[in-house]
Amino acid sequence: MRLLALLFAGLALSALAQTPPAEILVRSTFEGIPALVLSNDKLELTILSQGGAFANLALRDDPEKLSPYWNPRRMAREDGRRPPSGFEAGHFVCVDGFGPVSEQERAAGLPGHGEANKQAWRVVAAARSGKTASVTFSVDLPLVEERFTRTVRLVDGENVVYVESGLESLLAFDRPICWAEHATIGSPFLEPGKTAVDLRAVRAKTRPHDPKPGPLPHRLASSLEFTWPMAPDGSGQLIDLRAAPPNPNSGDHTTALMDMNRKWAFVTALHPEKRLLVGYLFHPQEYPWVQNWENYPPTLKMARGFEFGTQPFDVPRREVIDLRSMFDAPVYRWLPAKSKIESRFLFFYTRTPEGFQRVDEVSLEQGVIRIEDRTAGKSITLSASLEP
Repeated sequence: MRLLALLFAGLALSALAQTPPAEILVRSTFEGIPALVLSNDKLELTILSQGGAFANLALRDDPEKLSPYWNPRRMAREDGRRPPSGFEAGHFVCVDGFGPVSEQERAAGLPGHGEANKQAWRVVAAARSGKTASVTFSVDLPLVEERFTRTVRLVDGENVVYVESGLESLLAFDRPICWAEHATIGSPFLEPGKTAVDLRAVRAKTRPHDPKPGPLPHRLASSLEFTWPMAPDGSGQLIDLRAAPPNPNSGDHTTALMDMNRKWAFVTALHPEKRLLVGYLFHPQEYPWVQNWENYPPTLKMARGFEFGTQPFDVPRREVIDLRSMFDAPVYRWLPAKSKIESRFLFFYTRTPEGFQRVDEVSLEQGVIRIEDRTAGKSITLSASLEP
């Protein structure tokens, strides 16, 4: 396959977004939304042109093409409801801002979860070098006067997606920013009593919640610290959060602090019967927190977010800054004047061996990801030649 290196400026940026190089990107649609498909011989990743979400992820040799990601449009349609109009699906980025906005910000037009997942993303470069295909996106955030860039890479023969991102300030003063990667799995990959989420947390806490009933009842107590994954319910009993309950009818939110002394933190979701595993590796110094968002309606159209980011809960910016810290860990990140900050993470999607039931550890060393189920005495190794 011949080398491609396409760099455009000005009007050519939008043209490339409409006509990506066929050897690297394929134009497509996802639930009626324009999308681009980046693939290798192992994986196929669908990226929305509007909002940049990783909307669909599939193994190339899977006849069912089962994606672990949350698809709210499909689930609403199957449930007889009107599909949502937004572009939030699968894994989308929340920057600059994570959660609802203040009254004044709303009046100024600032959306919840930041601007990046609402804007049209431009393809500014797409290239193949040897076994590696890459695409770089750029999106302007006009209300907060920032520019977000993201490069996604796939390597032939690997079940890994590499992501590098940058956030640039266009203003002449330092400011605190809120940034989260809203990775979300959904049904049918997310199945009651089966699909299990694993991570390694130093400390964890349930989200404070209003005693008034919401769309779904809470099964967890409000604002209590716990040791992951055993969280307290309203009666003081402990609930294992790894899997959704066998009979879903609840909505809850917890946060977990990663070990800041580790080079890599991890979070995974495993369907042991389907023998499929999706997981993320990220730097805890960049993303100290993993929020566990559970949306478990009795219709079984479920969603579960393991959202790694700069803050413990998705709340308005002013609340984040007023909090200052939690568990002696940072809850926001500084963006210096006229400067850029960066982040790197990767995610993988793979089959698991028979009897693989949980993830006790994920490590990345010398270009190899090792995933361990120590109870079963089983492990998975994946090549990761572009170790960030």
